[in-house]
Amino acid sequence: MTVKMQNQNQIDIVLSEIRARRDEFEAKRHVPRDMIEQFKQLGVYRAHAPRCFGGDGSSPREFLKLIETISEADGSAGWVASFGSAAIYLAALPRETLACVYANGPDVAFAGGLFPVQPAEKVEGGWSVNGLWKFASGCKGADILGVGIGMGEGGKPLTAVLRPENVEIVENWEVIGMRGTGSHDLRVKDAFISDEWTFARGGVPSIDEPIYQYPSIAYAAQVLAVVNLGIARAALDEISQMAGRSSITGAPKMADRAYLRVGVAKAEASLRSARAFFYEATDDAWESILKGDGVSVEQTSMLRLAAAQAAREGASAVQTAYMLAGTSAIYDGHPLQRYLRDAMVVTQHAFLNESMYDGAGSVFLGVQPFRGYI
Repeated sequence: MTVKMQNQNQIDIVLSEIRARRDEFEAKRHVPRDMIEQFKQLGVYRAHAPRCFGGDGSSPREFLKLIETISEADGSAGWVASFGSAAIYLAALPRETLACVYANGPDVAFAGGLFPVQPAEKVEGGWSVNGLWKFASGCKGADILGVGIGMGEGGKPLTAVLRPENVEIVENWEVIGMRGTGSHDLRVKDAFISDEWTFARGGVPSIDEPIYQYPSIAYAAQVLAVVNLGIARAALDEISQMAGRSSITGAPKMADRAYLRVGVAKAEASLRSARAFFYEATDDAWESILKGDGVSVEQTSMLRLAAAQAAREGASAVQTAYMLAGTSAIYDGHPLQRYLRDAMVVTQHAFLNESMYDGAGSVFLGVQPFRGYI
């Protein structure tokens, strides 16, 4: 058996467990730590860890496709796994600090409650940190946690990195969609964080490897948007399975109705088009890095535009599947209920909202985009 086949078998086993436990994730409001350990075995958290510390050196496409696959099994699981990309942020830590982070191996799960940025007091050798931060997805399974503490040089937001024992998790994730992400608040009281354990988001990495030249903010949008590509795939597969069943009213099977066939075909075309654009932009930026040309402003903008479009077309495909399903989909426990709730949450993220189109349009037309877009 080849290594690739072995890896696929392992992925299939994990995906089966995710599907079997997704109700548990919703009920607990987080993905349990034993599931995070299985993500580690799949290589989720070592994918972008520095090669010099045992990382895999995966390409953006490889990582994104893995998150898409996990998201097809469960959106919350995919969302939490997407933070394996955080190694790109962490690469801005000093090399000596990274050696401590990866001292026991590259499979380190990071979660952050970065907003709202809380002012920290500068003290000798570091920072005195206090505050409350929101939306710390995956915090209950994380090995290290980050909080936003203000602005560093060049106006880039600083992140302080702490061990879980120094952070209180305020369990208040009461939402409609993405319930299993465990995006609770983080509270820190009178913690001293040395300068060596802080970094600027989007700052210059201390590791010279290709993946750390990839635009970090754009990638943060991509790893979340790709979740909706996975959810949408699951939703369209669900409606396809439903289409062959008889109606409880005695009406023709769903597959025999022209409006349903047309609706499914249009949703497939839109989803596949957005997905192709998404990976095309990804590959274009990555190939540019490997050639030594870096990533241009235009390429970065295209990554963000493709991410926003993927998130929206994914949600649209889920909405189509839900509407075509009829009364079956209105019951608690129906898969399309979860897909609909989860997909709509993805579109609400600040990195994927309507302003991304404004920013991309500005770049297309040579107009200065709003601050923070690139």
